[in-house]
Amino acid sequence: MDKKIAVLATGTNGCVISADLIGAGLDVTMIDMWAAHIEEMRANGLTVTTGDDVNNVKVNAYHLSDICTLNEKFDIVLLTSKAYDSKWLTEFIKPYLADDGVIVAVQNCMTAEMIADIVGVERTVGCVIELASQMFEPGQVRRSTPRERTWFGVGAFDPAHADRVEEIAEILRHAGRVEVIDEILSAKWTKLIVNAMIMGTMAILGGTPEQVLKQNGEAYAQRARDWFLQAGEEALAVGQAMDYKVVPVFGLKPEDVTNTNNFLETLLDKILHDIGPGPINTTLQDLMKGRYSETDMINGLIADERRNAGRPSPVSDVVVELTRQIHAGELKPDPSNLDLAREMMANQG
Repeated sequence: MDKKIAVLATGTNGCVISADLIGAGLDVTMIDMWAAHIEEMRANGLTVTTGDDVNNVKVNAYHLSDICTLNEKFDIVLLTSKAYDSKWLTEFIKPYLADDGVIVAVQNCMTAEMIADIVGVERTVGCVIELASQMFEPGQVRRSTPRERTWFGVGAFDPAHADRVEEIAEILRHAGRVEVIDEILSAKWTKLIVNAMIMGTMAILGGTPEQVLKQNGEAYAQRARDWFLQAGEEALAVGQAMDYKVVPVFGLKPEDVTNTNNFLETLLDKILHDIGPGPINTTLQDLMKGRYSETDMINGLIADERRNAGRPSPVSDVVVELTRQIHAGELKPDPSNLDLAREMMANQG
């Protein structure tokens, strides 16, 4: 394949995907705003560690400020940024997108519409991703989800413009399993339900799945799990009100998610199995680094939609508020925050 590919905002997952595509011989340009990260990769390559396997690849890496020096345009841009950076990064890369180029939103949250508003629905491809990885040092990434358990769902924002989807799927198959999904926006909401259950909530509790669900006793684990499922119930109800369909993701089958009373439990168990016990999720990484997280675009979105419909959102409201307190330095991620959250929820009523 001779397509020119840009991976824009090469954080943890962007690095993992880039390394796999580069290893497959594809023409990949990595672009990021973290100067030390770019300089480290230029000097020593990108290192991705998966278990005991250490993979170092030479990369073509650019600072955002360097892009103005490029004379080429990209056929495919994999946007792997935080969701809240989607708009400005799409505007930033638009002049460097080929006339028939596409942007693939390899992200959490409901960003496809934002991107389509800027570059057009015909140049927007949605993507759902199941991949856990961590980065605390520039140029050094630890991949928790091995390639055989990594999963992507891709689909056209507008089915009338689905001709490029298989091309994107072919590229991403170098990094994991890929399914083409017709109802990509519904699939994105299904992933948002999963994120609502385990991202902000588990980050507030300050641990990995192993630490939260295995090391605090069975009673605590059950209370935490119940809290996660309550968050999922709020997200599921919002999605139904917005006419999103229940769509199998992460390799699940239609029969796993339809005509069942255990849809949320199935999603929760699947994601916990696939990511494994050890990863520090991206929201907790953000809180540990003192950075803004995607909680407002996950649990915050759910709370806003329920509020607009005149319905309470006790879990989502509390997740947003506790995340705000942690980011402001008023609170630390800790298992004891589960009792605090339950107390705050009770006081709402």
